[in-house]
Amino acid sequence: MASQAGWIGGSPPRVDGMAKIAGTAKYTADLKFDGLHAAVIRSDIPRGRLLGIDFDPSFDWSGVTTLTAKEVPVNQVAEIEKDLPVLADAEIRHCYEAIALLACADEAKLERACKHVKVRVEPLPAVLSIEQALEAKEVILAPDNVMKRYQVKLGDAPKAIEQCELVVKGTYRVHHQEHLYLEPQVLIAWWDDNGVHVTGSIQCPYYVHKALMHGLQLPTEQVEVLQAVTGGAFGGKEDYPSVIAMQIALLSKKAGGKPVRILFDRKQDVESTTKRHPARVEVVSGSDRDGTLRAVHIKVVMDAGAYVTMTPVVLSRGTLHACGAYGWEQVLVEACAVATNTPANGAFRGFGAPQTLFAIERHLDAIAAKLGMDPLELRKRNLLKIGSIMPTGQVLKESVGVEKCVHIAEAESGYARKRKDLGAANAKHGKARGIGASVFLHGAGFTGSGEERLKGVVSVDLLAGGKLRVRSSSTEMGQGTETVFRQIAATGAQVAFEDVEVSVPRTGFVPDSGPTVASRTVMIVGGILELAARELGERVREETKAGGGNFAQAADRLIKREGRVCASRQYAPPAGMTFDDATYTGTAYGAYAWSCDIAEVEVDLDTFEVKILGFWSATDVGKAVHPVLCKGQIEGGSLQALGWALWEEIQWKDGRIVNPRMTTYIVPTALDAPPMSTALVEEPYSNGPGGAKGIGELPMDGGAPAIAAAIEHATGISFQNLPITPERLHDAMLSRGKEVQS
Repeated sequence: MASQAGWIGGSPPRVDGMAKIAGTAKYTADLKFDGLHAAVIRSDIPRGRLLGIDFDPSFDWSGVTTLTAKEVPVNQVAEIEKDLPVLADAEIRHCYEAIALLACADEAKLERACKHVKVRVEPLPAVLSIEQALEAKEVILAPDNVMKRYQVKLGDAPKAIEQCELVVKGTYRVHHQEHLYLEPQVLIAWWDDNGVHVTGSIQCPYYVHKALMHGLQLPTEQVEVLQAVTGGAFGGKEDYPSVIAMQIALLSKKAGGKPVRILFDRKQDVESTTKRHPARVEVVSGSDRDGTLRAVHIKVVMDAGAYVTMTPVVLSRGTLHACGAYGWEQVLVEACAVATNTPANGAFRGFGAPQTLFAIERHLDAIAAKLGMDPLELRKRNLLKIGSIMPTGQVLKESVGVEKCVHIAEAESGYARKRKDLGAANAKHGKARGIGASVFLHGAGFTGSGEERLKGVVSVDLLAGGKLRVRSSSTEMGQGTETVFRQIAATGAQVAFEDVEVSVPRTGFVPDSGPTVASRTVMIVGGILELAARELGERVREETKAGGGNFAQAADRLIKREGRVCASRQYAPPAGMTFDDATYTGTAYGAYAWSCDIAEVEVDLDTFEVKILGFWSATDVGKAVHPVLCKGQIEGGSLQALGWALWEEIQWKDGRIVNPRMTTYIVPTALDAPPMSTALVEEPYSNGPGGAKGIGELPMDGGAPAIAAAIEHATGISFQNLPITPERLHDAMLSRGKEVQS
């Protein structure tokens, strides 16, 4: 029997950990490179008509490769839609839009060359906010600037609200957030007799593969995409690498196939890449005087930016999570995304759910205040449970551990006692302390029929000596995929953790398992990986029974007799899981992860700084495949949420970002991280590996409303908008008692 130390439930050392700690991991910028460096000429206005591009004839252009839209055969980047051009042609739709490309082996000459390119544009009136887009005085997307709409309906919520004992209304706003992954965008492209090759910091290799096939009009076998060691992504390398892969592939082709590398500095990365969608969420709710929630009507508007990118799936998830972790008898959610003349917004950890969950959690606090009830008590009375009906009509049948999460977080944080002992009335020595809570959920995997359309595939190869090789397009980008995949495969096949290897994703060699997004890697891809590994392990054990010997000897006999021995599995939806995309009814997600966050803060009433004294999280993960990594995901995602709540703010002026550097865009570091207590609750999901659910995005959803609730308890001021910076807290203090508007 193989050692079980590295199986599901254990915490073996990360397989990529030592190289990253020692600095020997080879990121794309570390790779030996002898080719051309690329630069992008970008727009400096948010909207305009492109009249021409002039290359200064007095400059020595020898050794410099240039490219404009006129030379791009298919000027489209294939994503959800094909509205995004490789290079702007007739129209400028946002600041930082790519207009021309340059490449040169001499980086100093490349920098000089960029200064000798003049872009002639005719400025046009820009649409720079949700309100301007909805007014449609300037139409930048026909007919009304609305890019996408969704609706979820259960009963007749507006009518039911009119009959309720307590009606509460609120408007909540959230802002852009920059991914700020440690490693900026970087890719290399080159051509040879086999076609085009791209390697770099990539989250979804087959997305890039699809974009190159479409844009270069090549068959699948003439496009190869290889993921290099990737230093973080959070969704920011889901769609954007497709854009720059197309750009440098075209540059390389014009340069005779020479390798071309593009490496963003931090300023360019912040300015030109996608962000979290800002949103405005209006909520009207009806409830009984005893705190029973009855009906809710929610209107969501998200700012998509200039192009579609990932907006439809971001808006979809925001719509489906808008009602939170609570049972409402009647629901109406009306959601839309509007186009603006700002850089396109895209996927970001939690994509869509943090925006609407902030709103509903803040709204629950507002209801509790109207009722004179403890906010956590109101939540506990209305939590979803087994048998509850979701707004889409989905009935929850298993793996609902939210009540346990609330009980554990409440007890470990000392919430009840601190709620009485702290608060605005007990401020001392210029310091006010408070405690607040949020309860939330996150659906794992693609929404509704998305996984069925993807039909992700995983393969497991049998190697000499009874070892296994996992082939999948799911990427390692710091979250521990390679380690947990080894655990899942080892458990399924019942072999030692050390006897499993995971291939680096390379299109053409690994099957398309779907993108590394949507908290689907462990639950969806890991689920079929477990089945494939089990199938392969059983084959070898049958050979052992038939021919004797141990597992390794039987494996070698199979390989000698059959040549390549492999087990592959393709995703198939669980029985009874159906979703109607037209009506947005049915089973939106096979399983939800659940969590309760509690934050304790201290507010300095002189400097208006907020210090987080403690942060408690209890999370239903189904089954912790690797408990240490699981807790790390929760703590890292929570800190990212705290940054969004308190410090991180993209500042805009006339469509331009005025703080595109880490000195002015402030993110929390390890020194800002509060003491964290992380409890894992295990309510297994029958279709996850070992019962596991996806939890990578969930931690982003609850930190901000918990912080806002704690600040409200400490100061008596209810913030409905983010971020809660010292300046906003100062202004709110001066206008205490009035509605806070950012």
